[in-house]
Amino acid sequence: MPTARLTIDPHFTVGAINRRLFGSFVEHLGRCVYDGIYEPGHPTADAEGFRQDVIDLVKELGVSAIRYPGGNFVSGFRWEDSVGPRDERPTRLDLAWHSTETNQVGLHEFSSWLGKVGSELMLAVNLGTRGPLEALDLLEYSNIRSGTTLSNQRIANGRTDAFGVSMWCLGNEMDGPWQLGHRSADDYGRLASQTAKAMRQLDPSVELVVCGSSSAHMPTFGEWERVVLTHPYDDVDYISCHAYYEEKDGDLGSFLASAVDMDHFIESVVATADHVKAVNGSDKTINISFDEWNVWYLSRHQNLEVITGIDNWPTAPRLLEDVYSVADAVVFGSLMISLLKHADRVTSASLAQLVNVIAPIMTEPGGPAWKQSTFFPFALTSKLATGSALEVRLESDTYDTEVYGTVPLVDAVATHDADAGTASVFLVNRSQTEDVTVEINVAALGGRTGGGVAVVDAQTLSDTDVYAANTLEAPDRVGLVQNSSVVTGDGVISVTLPPVSWTALSLA
Repeated sequence: MPTARLTIDPHFTVGAINRRLFGSFVEHLGRCVYDGIYEPGHPTADAEGFRQDVIDLVKELGVSAIRYPGGNFVSGFRWEDSVGPRDERPTRLDLAWHSTETNQVGLHEFSSWLGKVGSELMLAVNLGTRGPLEALDLLEYSNIRSGTTLSNQRIANGRTDAFGVSMWCLGNEMDGPWQLGHRSADDYGRLASQTAKAMRQLDPSVELVVCGSSSAHMPTFGEWERVVLTHPYDDVDYISCHAYYEEKDGDLGSFLASAVDMDHFIESVVATADHVKAVNGSDKTINISFDEWNVWYLSRHQNLEVITGIDNWPTAPRLLEDVYSVADAVVFGSLMISLLKHADRVTSASLAQLVNVIAPIMTEPGGPAWKQSTFFPFALTSKLATGSALEVRLESDTYDTEVYGTVPLVDAVATHDADAGTASVFLVNRSQTEDVTVEINVAALGGRTGGGVAVVDAQTLSDTDVYAANTLEAPDRVGLVQNSSVVTGDGVISVTLPPVSWTALSLA
């Protein structure tokens, strides 16, 4: 049986875990908003038309902040369309997803929904087809209490208090030729700098995210970050990262090692940002907002779900509704491990997306809502990962992959909350055929012998069929189970990980 050894010491921290690391993303795309969070005719709909069953699941998921309203959608979006009396709002064509946008859910409604689920609003501004003036208008409408035309308009529209939005994205994926208004790194960097400076003149407290590459596989990756950051470096706080992973050509071994790529991606962007910091002679450090990440079978959708036709603009079509397997959830859990490993620099992240569209939560119009396999690692990590991420020492057997070379069979991270007197360990077994026994040295957590450490809970996500999934017909096929293999003694915790599995240990 393969083995691994893990040493946990609370003295060796990566960094404090920012709650924004457990954010998500709602875009006006497919059925994410309409028939997802909002369905007035649904049996559980509240007075505002929001599905209560979805609200309950989002609260259980533990989402801290939600990026809105896009995504590709934002590059053609006129924010003014989404405020004011609903019956006076215009219906627009959304070129990003070749759909019709009714604007029945807008800034006020979405902010109200966020209050119901307990999440923070993270707004994106349109720098694709618009610019600094429109961004300033939205900021004034959102954050100025009263006394101006736009703030008074917000009050007239039913919101007396300012929205008080702290975090703002300066456009979306502006390096991508699919993006409305896409441009060169130099042109975008200048526009982002102008917009950032203008927004800070109005509200110096805002936190701003500049667009990084839309993927590490873009031909301009690295150089894009360098050039863009050269312009607004001292006026922004974050640079974004976007990454999606999928199993290709039946290569499950490489897919299970996707977090190796995410680790490299993060470290490359950090190195580039720090290079610009040195060249600029700045004492400011730019962090990462990993504001799009997930498992997404993009190649599958490119072939099957392209909407075309000058007269074909459906409302809330079924788009990008991936069904996630156990294997997908294990990779998903390992991506969360990667984010935690870099908690010193990744201080915000957004799972893309939240409902129906490549999402942990699925709904059926007029019917139930259910949890996908990816729901479980997100919810449990969000619940348990508090305090600080720890720099663990991991010794593991390895295996060879076609894409990433030789990688560890086990991936792991630990967290420690000194105030609460708790710790957590998150583990992935990438082996497709064998159990792995992991010995975790916790002596440093519980004194010389580690006798003060107890395993409160141990839960594992695995299945003999790694492609098993939850569906409308079988919504409870996949879930967490108690891991009964845990043995403790002499400052060591031993746990056995099934093949293709994700496990979370809660310690006190």
